[in-house]
Amino acid sequence: MAECCLVSSRELARALGSVRGAPPPLSSLSLAYCSSLQDASVLSLIPSLGPSLRVLDLLSCVALTNQTLQAICMRLTQLSVLRLAWCKELQDWGLLGLGEPSEEPAQGPQPHGELEPQALRHEEPPQPRGPSLLMLQALQELDLTACSKLSDTSLAKVLQLPQLRRLSLSLLPALTDKGLVAMARGCPSLERLALSHCSCLSDEGWAQAAGFWPRLQHLNLSSCSQLTEQTLDTIGQACKQVQMLDVAMCPGISMAAIRRFQAQLPQVTCIQSRFVGGADLTLTL
Repeated sequence: MAECCLVSSRELARALGSVRGAPPPLSSLSLAYCSSLQDASVLSLIPSLGPSLRVLDLLSCVALTNQTLQAICMRLTQLSVLRLAWCKELQDWGLLGLGEPSEEPAQGPQPHGELEPQALRHEEPPQPRGPSLLMLQALQELDLTACSKLSDTSLAKVLQLPQLRRLSLSLLPALTDKGLVAMARGCPSLERLALSHCSCLSDEGWAQAAGFWPRLQHLNLSSCSQLTEQTLDTIGQACKQVQMLDVAMCPGISMAAIRRFQAQLPQVTCIQSRFVGGADLTLTL
């Protein structure tokens, strides 16, 4: 049902409920690009989906919030693929399974709110409870691309998914080395990882994280502006199964470093290296 913007999941739920006997055992459902989809519609649909559902694609359903995510975590625990890219209303407290923060006076304490790391600098980060992402232990693929309100506060806690094979956290400006290292420890089976435009990641973070990912095959680090050839050396030593690497628009990585990396790992079949080394995009284009 991808791109069927005029069909609501409320109507689909009604259709499934009208089937005599048990509803059909759906294994995959895509509502991608249904940009007008609201929480209420998805919440009415979820009870109609049986335990056979393995793939749920909500890509670019931009109006969905933490209510939908928490309902998924509570009811669809057998999912192996969950795609939530560009669901920009998702926040840390939703991934952690916390209740919606209440409005507080500006001068008063704010228990979770946006859960920004700065606000928690002198406090213990909140622990997951309730229907958090941790309940989806069967996940093998998770896409949170451009869910830009997410940060280390939640990602470091809930990305403890040992069966996860594919993960995309591209376009998350608040993801730092702390979240990267926690994610590496919690998701050691990753084979494909996308972290493009995560500009807070550094060589130091990769020095700690790379050793947890010996199975990594596809890695996208394009536009990670702090990375240098030191990260390439680290990946070359720790991730011996890498076949595809994207370091396009990484100003701290030179073509010479890329050639050394490819010589170190001859099984690499594709390296995207557009505008590396700080090329002037205005002149090059």
